[in-house]
Amino acid sequence: MDLNTLRQFLAVARLEHLSRAADELRVAQPSLSRTIARLESELGTPLFDRAGRLRLNQAGALFRDHVERALGELEAGRRAVAEVGGEGFGPVRLASETFLTVTGPLAAFKRAHPSVEVELHQLTAAEMARALRAQDVDLCVASQPLPAEGLETARLLDEQVWLVTPLGHPLADRTSVRVAELADQPFVTTRKGHWQRRLLDRLFAAEDLTPRIVCEGDEPSAVADLIQAGLGVGLIPDMARGTALNLPAAWVAVDSPDCRRILALHWGADSRMSSAARLMRTLLLDWSWARGEPSGRS
Repeated sequence: MDLNTLRQFLAVARLEHLSRAADELRVAQPSLSRTIARLESELGTPLFDRAGRLRLNQAGALFRDHVERALGELEAGRRAVAEVGGEGFGPVRLASETFLTVTGPLAAFKRAHPSVEVELHQLTAAEMARALRAQDVDLCVASQPLPAEGLETARLLDEQVWLVTPLGHPLADRTSVRVAELADQPFVTTRKGHWQRRLLDRLFAAEDLTPRIVCEGDEPSAVADLIQAGLGVGLIPDMARGTALNLPAAWVAVDSPDCRRILALHWGADSRMSSAARLMRTLLLDWSWARGEPSGRS
């Protein structure tokens, strides 16, 4: 098996769809099908279940994890050689669920290191886990645990999450609200896989309720704007209050100790981190996330 075969396998494993993988890879679907068949023949076992929709099976998932680590090591080796060869710091690759969370630290990093290229990736927690395992990214800032072994994690912030409503909403003048009182409220939130949706579902499940969702999307930063437009109510972290105080919305405390967000930094425990990535990690760990400014520590 060659590297091209392994990369094609990873695309099929991620999408679990031959035609979409072929379009992404820009190869003919029959050719891709033959590549996967040859790989399965070489390994001596099927990697996908083909009854109905294509699904990665247990052997395929096991093989995928090893391939991601192997290709990640090759990429890490390439970047290490480039750095030793005098090409400078190289880029740092950072993933986050929303870029608004990291704009302050990124601006400070670019001021301190203007020649370092920063690559940004907007990913869900599951996508971050795969990207770290494959060493496609160096660092991840996430608001929920990453489902992967072999990661180092450092907590950055533990903050309150508020119920945000349009001004004039029946709950807008309340100081706090119970989850049970929100059963009939229209919620604006993110799709499954994002931390806001996970928190919303968990809070309602604890009360044996299901939230009434009228709008869901993939961009967490758009939720506040849609709430202010009058589409419904939603959960917004305390960090956003500093940037949204002048916008027409009400912030109401949710009477639950679990209505919080824990922001954490993740990186591969065994990855060979570049100099640029180490600089970025230091800045993110030293950043004062509650104040949105450098901590002042050396």
